Amino acid sequence: MKKLRGLKRYYQKLEHQNEFDKITELNLDDAQTWPKYWHLHFDHYGLGDRSFRKRKPHLDKLFRHFDFLVERTSRLKFEFQLYAVILDFHSGSDALFLHLPDFDNQQFPFKLEELSIESMLKNGALDEYIGRLNGYEKLYGHAMQGFCLLYKKDIGLPFV
Repeated sequence: MKKLRGLKRYYQKLEHQNEFDKITELNLDDAQTWPKYWHLHFDHYGLGDRSFRKRKPHLDKLFRHFDFLVERTSRLKFEFQLYAVILDFHSGSDALFLHLPDFDNQQFPFKLEELSIESMLKNGALDEYIGRLNGYEKLYGHAMQGFCLLYKKDIGLPFV
């Protein structure tokens, strides 16, 4: 395994960096520019796959950005869905999604009927972390591995 350098600085940046300062493609004021299926990943290198201790700062950043998006979408006059998907064992795929309507999108809003409120996660540390999150509705499913979809009630459209 290759030794990675600069990880201390990398993890310090995770605590403070706001990804929305760098994003230009998400202009919430102009519906014509909205990208389809917009999402943002936070662990680009898959470092969280090595241990939960390395994954937790990426999850903390994801949920901090979730709150940023809650604030930014509060003024929208259009329908949307805001949610996070966390996979059991693949940190690089954890993502924050803002699902917006567009003229040719037939899958808006998403309706997910085969999900459960009972956890299917096998990663105990991840399951415990998600269980401690307050203010989120949690739906669980399995697609090659367990996953959790999290959203906030009364923020955008619901999933069930």
